[in-house]
Amino acid sequence: MFKPFLRVTAAVLAAASFAYPSIAMADGGTVDAMSQNVVTGANTAIKHFMTRRVAQAPPVQQPKPSAPQGLPRGLTYTLDFSMAYPFGNVGTFGRKWLPGGMDAVLGYGFSPFSRVSAYYYEIQHYPYGFNSGTVPLYFQGLGTPIGSVNLGTTMPQLNLTTKDRFFLANWEQLIDLGNIGGRPLPLVISPTYVSRWSSIAASNNGTDIVPFETVPGTGTPYYNVHTRTSQYWSLAFTIPFLKTPKFFGTFTLAPTSLVHLAGLNQQNHAQLYQILYLEYDATPTTTLFIEPQSSRDYLPLDPYAEHVVDYFAGISQRFARYGFVQLVLNSGGPTNYSPYGVSALTCQVLPCNSNEVVPTVGGLKATQLQLQIGIGSPSVIPF
Repeated sequence: MFKPFLRVTAAVLAAASFAYPSIAMADGGTVDAMSQNVVTGANTAIKHFMTRRVAQAPPVQQPKPSAPQGLPRGLTYTLDFSMAYPFGNVGTFGRKWLPGGMDAVLGYGFSPFSRVSAYYYEIQHYPYGFNSGTVPLYFQGLGTPIGSVNLGTTMPQLNLTTKDRFFLANWEQLIDLGNIGGRPLPLVISPTYVSRWSSIAASNNGTDIVPFETVPGTGTPYYNVHTRTSQYWSLAFTIPFLKTPKFFGTFTLAPTSLVHLAGLNQQNHAQLYQILYLEYDATPTTTLFIEPQSSRDYLPLDPYAEHVVDYFAGISQRFARYGFVQLVLNSGGPTNYSPYGVSALTCQVLPCNSNEVVPTVGGLKATQLQLQIGIGSPSVIPF
């Protein structure tokens, strides 16, 4: 009974060498947006507050400053445009400049202690493991592979260029906790709403709806899930751990939960985002920074939360009065979803063409160098 099936295996393998729909399953995009936006405002308040409070104990012959400083008062803004280049295991096809993006921030400070802000944020990336390596090929309903496919030689190559978009709205409240060791200790609390959506080039329609299967061969194929669309409620707490004339550092804890379940999500309880920020002011206009992060992100493809570890590292140069250019290296991925990228392909029907091959995907890891040029204030560095 298997002879007819074996005779078509060669045809299946040949057809599977064409482009197949796929997805980027998991990443740290949400915590990236949180760190580049929510943490930025908190850092701004803390740095200004601590600087001002230290200045409020001058020698006797100097007048004391008259007004407290923390969060920027009045209207503030940032507008920048960016482009990115991917690194890592992205295959020859993935090594190219990614489409440009834009970030915009609009805030209004009612006092040095309270502020409301809205953010629009984009990040481009190309995930590991979609255009390189060899993976097993299954036929739907069979639990053993019928062959293998070299992802690096398939023609035409699959385009996994991904752009994540975020909208964030938050309230920032600075609280004076008093002095410890003669230094002021401020705390910034930031209740935040986050909405994210994406476009994946392989979807062919500018959305994030692409087919996937959780278990190769014997699993259920999904065709109508918005793979990278989610909404979150978050409550961020940011506190300083270092403040000198050259160095500045903060730590942020942000319990975060889904607004509602979607896709394959099985549970919804608060996941803890952890963000460490450290900067060094090399000159009055040049800042070096690093921002390691750990989070429990949750996308519609995830039955359970991702354990994401990633980092930002870069340099920011301010010029003129309002301009800046910023170079940022970002890398990260989940530690509890593996392997990165495509782990298997499943042919749904025979003959097997490009529209009937569904991937099984582990986690997403991406590394990219991002160049930002804008006006206002850099999106990572406090202003």
